[in-house]
Amino acid sequence: MFPEEFRQRITYQKYINEEALLDALEEPSPVSIRINPEKWDRKPVNAELVPWCETGFYLESRPSFSLDPLYHSGCYYPQEASGMFLKQVIKQTVSEYKDIRVLDLCGAPGGKSTHLSSLISPDSLLVANEVIRSRASVLAESVSKWGASNTIVTNSDPVVFGRLSGFFDLILVDAPCSGEGMFRDNIAVRQWSVENTVLCSQRQKRILRDVWPALKENGILIYSTCTFNPSENEQVVEWLTNNEEAENVRLDISEFREITRIDYRNITGYGFYPDKIKGEGFFVSVIRKTGKSGKTQIRNRKKTGDRPGKLDLPVLRDWTTLPDQNLLRNGNEIISVAGRVDDYLFLAANLNIIKGGIRVCTVKKKNYLPSHELALSKEFRKGSFPHSELDYHQAVDYLRRESIVLSGLPKGWFIVTYKGVNLGFANNLGSRINNYYPVNWRIRMRIPEHRKDDLIKWDQ
Repeated sequence: MFPEEFRQRITYQKYINEEALLDALEEPSPVSIRINPEKWDRKPVNAELVPWCETGFYLESRPSFSLDPLYHSGCYYPQEASGMFLKQVIKQTVSEYKDIRVLDLCGAPGGKSTHLSSLISPDSLLVANEVIRSRASVLAESVSKWGASNTIVTNSDPVVFGRLSGFFDLILVDAPCSGEGMFRDNIAVRQWSVENTVLCSQRQKRILRDVWPALKENGILIYSTCTFNPSENEQVVEWLTNNEEAENVRLDISEFREITRIDYRNITGYGFYPDKIKGEGFFVSVIRKTGKSGKTQIRNRKKTGDRPGKLDLPVLRDWTTLPDQNLLRNGNEIISVAGRVDDYLFLAANLNIIKGGIRVCTVKKKNYLPSHELALSKEFRKGSFPHSELDYHQAVDYLRRESIVLSGLPKGWFIVTYKGVNLGFANNLGSRINNYYPVNWRIRMRIPEHRKDDLIKWDQ
């Protein structure tokens, strides 16, 4: 099943048990999710806690995520368990979570970005970036569903971030790699080649070289991959520390003996091997910048919005708990930008921003049309709109953007909920109800009769 060149190489990696690892890669992948505690306080029935993340849980079997309204409302995110170790890395390397600037350079589809947004404070700034446009849209959807107001989503090449000299306190580079840690998936096996591992190593170094100037002095860079290949892991970290003013940072993994410490010359990394941990293959290492940052190459600042008017503010304050100073009006759109407005304007002049924070509403003449992002935001003011609780089939009809029939509601905008959690907005016109679930997000599959039984079961 596995490439012969791969088998031969892992034989010589002293920290890998070749036979045990290959046997583990023949087994089904564990299924895990990470709970959004700002929206959901229940735990899956009979679920095992992920050791290094108190909001992560292993499920007994794979449920139907696509047909679960709680997934679409941002109550949880299906994430591979090894990647949740990010919580421990941040805990041990970042002394202050408040008012910091963070970059997730390779953010799609959104697992680590949504995790980071929860780990840092609401007044901090996370820039979640993805260079591929289609994947950046997926990232923006994941961030919107999670509901955090501290995150900007960008679609920029890593080299562009080199202009933002010393801007970020923390950078995560979850680098594109040869994917050996995902070898339980036959597609990953078929796509592997020795030539591709070489190309990946070269690309990883280029990405790190491009983004390095954006890290401030004494800032932290977290480097991770989902491969076992030394040329993409510890050797890349060694290359960075040898070519930049940087030092490798050791982590305390004494509580997690199933994680493997990898010592290579003057650096240390941490390996997650499926024969030892319950998860997929993963590598992580931490680097601190010891040198000074250069001068920021600032583009001319462009105007990207005005403050909301006197007529706007009462509506916005009624609908949301977002601070007034973060609100900007750009034409008919009103958004609450993530982080400081000055930072947002600076980033807007240098990066391609596709999501600047929380889009609150659209203004049409004297009418204010609330946005879907507002409904999912953690800063949505409860009680500002009537709401209607949907049953499962009604909720899925709503997520499919089909017509829903409800009674006893006043005319106008209202929130639809499922199990008490916001799904989005609808508008009662009297003669009919307009469904305002985003067209591009709608569920396209039908519900098999048994499918409701495939949903996650939760503790009461």
